[in-house]
Amino acid sequence: MQELSIRLPEVPDIAPLDTFDADLLSLMYRQMVLIRQFELKVNELFLQGIMPGTIHLSLGQEACVVGACMALEADDVITLTHRGHGQALAKGISADALMAELFGKETGCCRGKGGSLHVGDMSVGALPALAIVGASSPIAAGMAFAFKRRETGQVALNFFGEGTANKGDWHEALNLAAVWKLPVIFLCENNLYGVSTHISEVMAIEYVAERAAAYGMPGSTIYGNDPIIVFQTVMDAAKRARSGAGPTLIECLTYRRGGHKRDDPGAYRPREEVEAWFKTDPIPAFRARLLRDERFSPTALDALDEAAAATIDAAVDFALASDAPALTTALDFVYAD
Repeated sequence: MQELSIRLPEVPDIAPLDTFDADLLSLMYRQMVLIRQFELKVNELFLQGIMPGTIHLSLGQEACVVGACMALEADDVITLTHRGHGQALAKGISADALMAELFGKETGCCRGKGGSLHVGDMSVGALPALAIVGASSPIAAGMAFAFKRRETGQVALNFFGEGTANKGDWHEALNLAAVWKLPVIFLCENNLYGVSTHISEVMAIEYVAERAAAYGMPGSTIYGNDPIIVFQTVMDAAKRARSGAGPTLIECLTYRRGGHKRDDPGAYRPREEVEAWFKTDPIPAFRARLLRDERFSPTALDALDEAAAATIDAAVDFALASDAPALTTALDFVYAD
């Protein structure tokens, strides 16, 4: 077994934001803050014993999902992972519907039948999440196959973690996507750890994106804690997919602000690594960039923070006031009509 490595963040030179529309930048910031506030509230409710089940948080990975989803069209689709709250919110599922789903309520995005591990809403292009590692990659390729056959111009984006890149069905999905030139983007949120195992213990290469060459598709490893970098990279990949040129593999280097799930303190991570990555937290970093732009002020950004907090408080009230699914609906949607 090779020696465990400590991978510290390599923050690239960040270009000024003056070429980007102010409304786009505001929305990016608001979405990241909304995801952060949602998950902090969910964590609080879980620790208080108010929220049922278990949760896998994406704190620290907000720039990946916001940058990626904002580069897509409304009718494009994404596949979600078990760490999917941020992915769901970024693609357009409302905080009310997502919170209600986590509480198992009938008003949830899956009518209370999915819970945290299976959130989704096809009306906004968010396929219900799968907790099975790697299982969504062939599904994303299948969706892309349908788009190509029907000539809809749509793109499928497959979110996955670096641990998925060692699963056989992931490799099969990339191979088919490349051979058939499917309009799909494979986007890896590489937070360095599959549960508690560091990527260097299970992969002889340094980056997941290096594997793209084996399938004849472009692959790139990017800094995943900046939403603009992710946005531009996914935008280029989506343009390529719509043109008929086929799939792209994108690896976003990021870091989760906690363990694998709520009963995991993450003590296996080296302190030096944790401290270095926490200093690159995408939300304060993006806020600082916005404040260097004369179009934004602390007051305006504070207002976005407050609006996000109010949205989350309202979502909790909505969820708690909603009814649980009736027992008579237990078998609904199990079989097609």
